[in-house]
Amino acid sequence: MTDLLARRDTWTTANCSIAAALDVVGNRTTLLLLREASLGTRRFDDFAHRAGVSEPVAAARLKQLVADGLLERRPYRQPGQRTRDEYLLTPKGRDLLPVLAALRQWGDTYAVDEPSIRIAHRDCGAPVQVRLRCDAGHDVPADEVAVLPGPGLLPATPPARPASPDRPASPDRPGSPDRPASPSPAGEPGPAPGGAERRSGHRMKARPARAPGPAAVDLPHPSLPHPQEQT
Repeated sequence: MTDLLARRDTWTTANCSIAAALDVVGNRTTLLLLREASLGTRRFDDFAHRAGVSEPVAAARLKQLVADGLLERRPYRQPGQRTRDEYLLTPKGRDLLPVLAALRQWGDTYAVDEPSIRIAHRDCGAPVQVRLRCDAGHDVPADEVAVLPGPGLLPATPPARPASPDRPASPDRPGSPDRPASPSPAGEPGPAPGGAERRSGHRMKARPARAPGPAAVDLPHPSLPHPQEQT
């Protein structure tokens, strides 16, 4: 079994389930409303009052929780009053109960001096604790947790290659330090002093000097007599 933590730089958290979950329930008011729903709160006025938020904020967050599928609205009507909606946890919302229990357990230990409530098993009365347990039934301490690849694991993008100090980019030509201009072939003169001439935005390559050819010789026209044939 290969632990991914030994190869941490080879994969990315771009597809992280924790980050995706926080996009849905990472807001404080959202978690407080879910806390109230887990404790049996159903009516809008009670949500706003018990979560300690204004009615507009409660209305916006409850609407979003319904849109995300964590709560469902169910109409109810009291005698002599108009029909209203109550809010109940969906199966998707109830699956967050271990998360809320873990937050409460952590807060009982580290965030408050004396907890306001405790949770227990209704049948036997024993306290309810959140623990890491494998499918084989073993309690797993933090130092025995292995991180393995999942089906959505994405490879990390290689970091950009830094510029080489001994191969800087040309000051008068845009380009990558990793791809300097090719040196001139042997025997071919380099660019003229002061930089090569530019035309239409392109760099002009210096042309080699042309070697002098043989002297030009005037040949007589075929239709004219040769000078020695004239009398």
